[in-house]
Amino acid sequence: MIFYLVIVLGIAAMFGRRWWMRRQARTELLGSRLDPHDRAIMLAQVPLLRKLPPELHAPLEGKMNLFLDQVELVGCNGLEVTQDMALSIAAQACLLVVNTDAWYRNLTTVLIYPGAFKSKKTTRDGFVVTEADIVRTGESWTRGPVILSWAHSQEGAQDQTDGHNVVLHEFAHQMDDMSGHTDGAPVMAKGQSLGTWERVFVDAHTRHVQAIEQGRATVLDAYGATNHQEYFAVAVEVFFEKPRPLRAQEPEVYAQLSTLLRLDPAEWK
Repeated sequence: MIFYLVIVLGIAAMFGRRWWMRRQARTELLGSRLDPHDRAIMLAQVPLLRKLPPELHAPLEGKMNLFLDQVELVGCNGLEVTQDMALSIAAQACLLVVNTDAWYRNLTTVLIYPGAFKSKKTTRDGFVVTEADIVRTGESWTRGPVILSWAHSQEGAQDQTDGHNVVLHEFAHQMDDMSGHTDGAPVMAKGQSLGTWERVFVDAHTRHVQAIEQGRATVLDAYGATNHQEYFAVAVEVFFEKPRPLRAQEPEVYAQLSTLLRLDPAEWK
């Protein structure tokens, strides 16, 4: 009996030590900073970050280091992943969670193609299942991976005011999935009401669909009319790249995203 107890205690101690070491490594990564060379690359690749308030610089860089330690960036179709690519993608992914406790705990892989790639789309009509090849610039799967076109990722990051950013879009889906469902309702911030979120986003999505059907211009891309989860991801793109127009056109949507992410990019200088 004592022998088995010693074994159990030994195993518990081993797992306890591993847990402590992982926690310690995570804490050290979150407290680390980029070196000046990598910081310059990050700012060149993602000009939007030049507007980031100074108090968020250190948290962003620490989370980037944690992201790059956790997530493997894999080049596809002969693409070689460079430091520029890694820093650009990590910076944009971590911008979404820079001021919150949310984290991509289940994500271990990002696949990067040189350009747009083909993906299988399966549709069902009763007993009839149809598959078709769809050309995409990005894709997000439950529990990963995230799949990106580097050409479109780089273009989206360089133009910080057009409201189109494939990296922000796909990682918004990853945030959405943290709730266990990709449905346009991510895990709410402390004190944030899910009921209010649903009312605001369902109403805004309905207005957006009507505007697109009537051919009226909106601050959000027409793709947001697809469903509620795509509306959320498109809204996140615009929240960072066109914050003041979004706040003017959809003030409640802006306010909910600002509460969720604990950010206010409309006031960034």
